[in-house]
Amino acid sequence: MDYSSQYSSESVGILAAGVFGTIIFISLIFTLPIVVGMWKTFQKAGKPGWACLIPIYNTYVMIEIVGKPSIWLLWCLLPCINFIFYIWLTNLISKSFGKDEGFTVGLLLLGFIFWPILGFGSAKYLGPSAAEAQQGRFGGGFNNPNDPFNQPPANQF
Repeated sequence: MDYSSQYSSESVGILAAGVFGTIIFISLIFTLPIVVGMWKTFQKAGKPGWACLIPIYNTYVMIEIVGKPSIWLLWCLLPCINFIFYIWLTNLISKSFGKDEGFTVGLLLLGFIFWPILGFGSAKYLGPSAAEAQQGRFGGGFNNPNDPFNQPPANQF
């Protein structure tokens, strides 16, 4: 029995091409809705839609959409803290369109569903972080009347 190595190397090559082709196809299925949704979201905010295609520039445009200073681009690029700032930036994006923290979780974990909802849905661009979430100021701040810990003490007599 003559087993030629030519046949086995060809079959390995075909198998590898099939595996990589499948991975690329599945990646496109999940990436394409994110890109299209971000494109429409950028257009709703008055920014160019094509900006979502350029890696660092799209982060800069997102920072402009939420109304934060340009130094945030540095924070979004530094290792270890970039995760925190990207999550924060995504939360501010959803706030700028009138959405809540649950929508932010959706944008982060199921972006292929939630970015198209944000881009093609009824959400309207309300401005930089929707006026800090309708003056709630994200975490209270000092002298915030909406902060439950900033209430005057009850009269005990």
